[in-house]
Amino acid sequence: MSTATSTVIVVEDEAKIRRFIKLALEAEQLEVFEADSVARGLIEVGTRQPDLVVLDLGLPDGDGIDLIRDMRTWSEIPIIVLSARTAEADKVAALDAGADDYLIKPFGAAELLARVRAHLRRSFRAGATGMTVFEFGNVRVDLGKRIVEKDGQQIHLTPIEFRLLAYLIANPDSVLTHRQLLEAVWGPFHVEDSHYVRVYMGHVRKKIEDDPTRPKFILTESGVGYRFVS
Repeated sequence: MSTATSTVIVVEDEAKIRRFIKLALEAEQLEVFEADSVARGLIEVGTRQPDLVVLDLGLPDGDGIDLIRDMRTWSEIPIIVLSARTAEADKVAALDAGADDYLIKPFGAAELLARVRAHLRRSFRAGATGMTVFEFGNVRVDLGKRIVEKDGQQIHLTPIEFRLLAYLIANPDSVLTHRQLLEAVWGPFHVEDSHYVRVYMGHVRKKIEDDPTRPKFILTESGVGYRFVS
């Protein structure tokens, strides 16, 4: 785990699932606080300022998506959604609202902990001041100088390709929807033009991946979007 003192809020109305999650996280030396409703979740998150939130969508006093939207108006805390909803539209709605990840029930402790570790690492890296140079595999990206190198050789990216890669790097280990990528890279007038993302993602993969047909860094989340893994 990235830190032994990280705090996690678990917002889940089913007591057995809440306890299961709490025990799994505490075994990783995380400090865990619980909430069983949207209202209680807001209080816990607002007062304890956690490092990460694990959130069920089906809460007794409201939809967890509303809690995500509320939190995103004042916090960038990583949010992992837990839900029995398996429809693609539900996943996309949660991610578009601001969730960082979506885990379908039932799930195992190992998978949950892997997601938690990834997002705590992301949060830790984001807190590092002045970090503009990123290295992953045989690729080096200097965001400040707008330089991309592979195997020590500079490679050319168009402005759109560079913005797309920079946005992925800025959000490691997070599922990014087509809509999120379109708005961030192309602007709000292109949020329905999903073919833009597919085309340019293909371009970026060809330039930074050793085998674009089996990418190691830019992974496809089928029907939803993409995830950057460093």
